[in-house]
Amino acid sequence: MASFPGFIATGTARLPTHASSVGSSFWGRCPAAAVRPPTLAGARARRRRPTPPAGGRSTATTTAVPWGAAVTKAAAGFGFGTKKKTFPYTGAVRPCKMSPTRTVPADIPRPDYAEDGVPKARKPSMPWEIAVQSAEDIAAMRAVCRMAREVLDAAGRAVRVGVTTDEIDALVHAETTKRGAYPSPLNYNGFPKSCCTSVNEVVCHGFPNAYVLRDGDIINIDVTCFYGGFHGDCSETFLVGNVDARGRELVKTTYECLNAGIAVCKPGVPFHNIGGVIEDVAQAAGFTTTPNFCGHGVHRVFHDNPTVLHYRNVSPNGVMKPGITFTIEPMINEGTAKNVMWPDDWTATTKDGKRSAQFEHTLLITEGGVERLTARLPTSVPFWWEKE
Repeated sequence: MASFPGFIATGTARLPTHASSVGSSFWGRCPAAAVRPPTLAGARARRRRPTPPAGGRSTATTTAVPWGAAVTKAAAGFGFGTKKKTFPYTGAVRPCKMSPTRTVPADIPRPDYAEDGVPKARKPSMPWEIAVQSAEDIAAMRAVCRMAREVLDAAGRAVRVGVTTDEIDALVHAETTKRGAYPSPLNYNGFPKSCCTSVNEVVCHGFPNAYVLRDGDIINIDVTCFYGGFHGDCSETFLVGNVDARGRELVKTTYECLNAGIAVCKPGVPFHNIGGVIEDVAQAAGFTTTPNFCGHGVHRVFHDNPTVLHYRNVSPNGVMKPGITFTIEPMINEGTAKNVMWPDDWTATTKDGKRSAQFEHTLLITEGGVERLTARLPTSVPFWWEKE
């Protein structure tokens, strides 16, 4: 699950100031029952709520208005008539109706944010301060990362025309909990589901919902499991039915970007070296790399140092040492690298509505180089180029 550059692991995720909310509006792909998903812990509602005066209750009131409902200008505080709230979605995907949040069996250990949605751990004050895992920690990381891989593979096998992203989430939830693990995204800073499903122009953090996968779609499924006190994080982009040549090339190039980033990893290498090689591979194929979301340290803490940027940079984000665990997870775009944040405060889409793909591994720096803790298995879903 991608992090935001500069993300602090407590409270609400902070977006870069250049994450814009503009674009063109296109036709939807969800039924009339489509509704606006819940906002991140009601952040916008809280910002509008007046502060009660000291020693008594506020006499001011607010009225909750459903997303998309007509609002009188008088009620809004200006003029007469009606005004309909709209959002300039950039592509064809729209918010859809969501099922209730899934429950986790009581006997499964939970991360510290499971109940209230607020992670308790904090990042170190300096970006180059990176936790090194002990031998026991690394053994636990290998175990949870193997679980995450198995769950992701199960989700990938379910991808086909006619399946809803909510059905994929239900499968991820069941496969995770039957292993005695907790689905890490669930209630992380208020995230309402057990995995992320990002279709077509959705760059990352898409909500699983009633969206029905269609022939020609691409979908990224991002799975993280929490087990034994540690998180294991991985994702892949899958083809739905018959995807056009440029879409297939985008998916393959994104995987090549991940591999190129991993190839430079070994002790003594600055983390900022990863971004340049990823950007080179993407640009050579005519694609762009998303700057607003990044890889991250992962272990007992879901998102920690280092910050792993997927574009050329010289950020002082530390140097690789044996025992460091982290993700590389480039988001590569068919068009612009700019993105738009939906009103749910989670879903990011490309600004031009063109497709985006992503792959992710959790990695361990070893004495001799790097280990893919979420490495693919012989039973993993074959890539399209492996079938030819």
